[in-house]
Amino acid sequence: MRGGRAVLVGLAAVVVCSVTASAQAPLTDSEKEIEKYREMISDPMSNPGFLNVDRGEALWKLKRGAKDVTLEQCDLGEGAGKLDGAYAKLPRHFKDTDKVMDLEQRLHWCMQNLQGLDTADVVKRKFGGPGRTSDMEDLVAFIANKSSGMKLATPVQHPKEKEMYEVGEAMFYRRGGQWDFSCATCHSEDGKRIRLQGLPNLGKPGKQVQETMGSWPTYRVSQSNVRTMQHRLWDCYRQMRWPAPDYLSDGLTALTVYLNKNAEGADIQVPSIKR
Repeated sequence: MRGGRAVLVGLAAVVVCSVTASAQAPLTDSEKEIEKYREMISDPMSNPGFLNVDRGEALWKLKRGAKDVTLEQCDLGEGAGKLDGAYAKLPRHFKDTDKVMDLEQRLHWCMQNLQGLDTADVVKRKFGGPGRTSDMEDLVAFIANKSSGMKLATPVQHPKEKEMYEVGEAMFYRRGGQWDFSCATCHSEDGKRIRLQGLPNLGKPGKQVQETMGSWPTYRVSQSNVRTMQHRLWDCYRQMRWPAPDYLSDGLTALTVYLNKNAEGADIQVPSIKR
């Protein structure tokens, strides 16, 4: 049985993360058609993600919670209410919590502490779906858009930021789940793909990780929703057959710190649009 399980795991790895014959191989006809499709949907005027940006701006200015105040005094790292460039430097250490937080963690903290908001419904709707919007996805789209055109510069200077980077790196290579997969199984070599979908190498600094991390949050055409990095990582763990990570967990923030640091200097263009 052990030998059979090993064979099945090996086959799963081949099926899920197949390696191209050459990273520089010419594009197939199918791949060329996919590139055409991506060009067609890249026009911002065709991107429904900007509807999320508009809803996020309205939520940012909406008085809510027991204190009946807006989020406009929420400090995302650049000072109370300052949004320009804030997303580009997240996750980061915050003195008032003595924690490294990503944007969604920080927004959740501001909702609870600044607004006095019961966030149970916000967390329940953390990911949008048919007939259901997500406050978090809307707010992230709005705030991240304020950093579009800037460079990704997640700080790794404070001792707790360095610790989170190290934890994130360990998580990236940690194997587990039903298929004994890690993030690195699919994202640590050049030239890998799932069927026709290229898999960027996220384990080393360079163009691939920069293009990836600089394009989230994104509008997913296949899901008809804006998705944040919290959702992207949650979905990756789901696909690897790991237990689902907790929303707003420090582990997901640590992994984001590691990936963002590898992508340092990336051009931020969000919300982007993907298949």
